[in-house]
Amino acid sequence: MKIRWLALSLVFVASAAWSQQITDILMQEPGSLGEGWHGFTDLGFLLNAFLTLALAAILGAIIAYHPKHLQTADTLEEIEAPKVFITYAVIGALIGIMVVKYGMVVGFVLFGIGGLIRFRTVLRSASLTGHVIFVTLIGLSCGLDLPHVAVLATVFGFILIFILNARITYRINIRALTAESIVASAAAYRSVLEQQRCIIMSEKKNPEKSRITFIFRSNGNATLQALEKQFDTDIDSSLQGALDWEID
Repeated sequence: MKIRWLALSLVFVASAAWSQQITDILMQEPGSLGEGWHGFTDLGFLLNAFLTLALAAILGAIIAYHPKHLQTADTLEEIEAPKVFITYAVIGALIGIMVVKYGMVVGFVLFGIGGLIRFRTVLRSASLTGHVIFVTLIGLSCGLDLPHVAVLATVFGFILIFILNARITYRINIRALTAESIVASAAAYRSVLEQQRCIIMSEKKNPEKSRITFIFRSNGNATLQALEKQFDTDIDSSLQGALDWEID
């Protein structure tokens, strides 16, 4: 019984302290939280922040590219999921840097912005949602008079996106094939993709729907238009089908 009362007392005291902290934050006079352009002279903070973002990206990649995930990924969304994991790991690190450095009031602002993006912004992929959140944090940094944080996040984000999107992932559905030609058509399209040094992640044949689906990563130089031209040139017309592309 004494332990229960002690626990309840601790919860009450903690709740009261937390409520007082929230009240103090809300009652603060509005003003700049950041150092402005003088923040660029704080090289120690900039280096520490950059290393923190890099560590978050590396640790996120370790989880994202777990061998079991690579073995079981079968759809375009699952194959591209590691990029989303890494992006959100970096976003979490950036939020942590801002909250630790500039206080809980930043956390409340981020919480509100996150809810707005989550329920009011509809994008075609989680990766694009991550990019929207990232640029929102950059804009928030500018508004909070933290240009050094904004510039650092922009540079790091630019490099990260460049690395993650070095190889574009495509999903191509080849339709309107005859049931007899599906195997030969799949071999022909696969051969062209391999000649273009594309990495085939998944291949599915559906004789009932007369359709073949490939998910593959380009080599960086092979564009959609170039691949279509190569298909028309190298594949016999009797083995060709209608192409339906999806890019992530």
